[in-house]
Amino acid sequence: MRTRKLGNSDLDITPIGFGSWAVGGPGWAYGWGPQDDEASIAAMHRALELGVNWIDTAAAYGLGHSEELVATALERWSGQRPYVFTKCGLRWDENGNVTRRLTSASIREECEDSLRRLRVDAIDLYQIHWPIGDPREDEEGWRTMEELRRAGKARWIGLSNWSVPQLHMAQQIAPVTSLQPPYSLIRRGVEKEILPYCEEHGIGVIVYSPMGSGLLTGAMTRERVSRMPDSDWRRNDEDFREPRLSRTLTLVEKLRGIGSRHGVSPAEVAIAWTLRHPAVTGAIGGGRNAHQVEGVMRAAEFRLSDAELTEIDEGGGDFFQTA
Repeated sequence: MRTRKLGNSDLDITPIGFGSWAVGGPGWAYGWGPQDDEASIAAMHRALELGVNWIDTAAAYGLGHSEELVATALERWSGQRPYVFTKCGLRWDENGNVTRRLTSASIREECEDSLRRLRVDAIDLYQIHWPIGDPREDEEGWRTMEELRRAGKARWIGLSNWSVPQLHMAQQIAPVTSLQPPYSLIRRGVEKEILPYCEEHGIGVIVYSPMGSGLLTGAMTRERVSRMPDSDWRRNDEDFREPRLSRTLTLVEKLRGIGSRHGVSPAEVAIAWTLRHPAVTGAIGGGRNAHQVEGVMRAAEFRLSDAELTEIDEGGGDFFQTA
């Protein structure tokens, strides 16, 4: 795959990276239900075989399990080592309850825990997962991230889910290498302010959930949603309920029609749609097994024509504008 430079870093990343949110498994509020670890490892390996050169994870995914699984997958991988990105700022207690925390002591402890679980000496891109909303703690957290970078614990530092005012505050303390916001055909709120700000200020953008957490893959059906286990957070999400579900599934048929002309899946059309935005450096494509990965990663090289972009928007691509 071709690569793109991520923000102010020396990281040249492929347009698609492997996202390990779902493979973290159940046991926390935003788990995706039961997951087979060997299938997860096979999915990561297949993504790397297809040319992906970065894996995105987070401490909270599976309450540490996703990071451990990434480390195991890379220990078994004989090819070139990919970049590993992870996140901090979500802490959990013995009952699995997750809260946001960005104090200096907490971030430093998290960093050491992630380094241990990932079995690395430095994190290629270390990101704050969510802001607190208290400017003092947000500032303290970002200052600590810069201190970790200077200490060599993280090569580059970024943010996830921060607003433009919060990004501006952070930029006054230390350069922001990247932002990770949600962005898809059914979630376009970042187009108004966040993406233009990042483009103007040279902040790399890695978008998450470009397939709408599975809704835009072409594999989701009403029946499948109804069978989701209680441990899958999507079961109770409003995007997976009516009337949004039916409207999105109608849009998916439009993506399926476009994809069939080029031999690509609806998922790849959906991801390519996010990659067409000039502010977007890369998109996170998940997969819970090697077969799912096969239907995702070709989006890195697929281009939608202007006519097809218009066709998608006319098909309802602006249904949901929430940030």
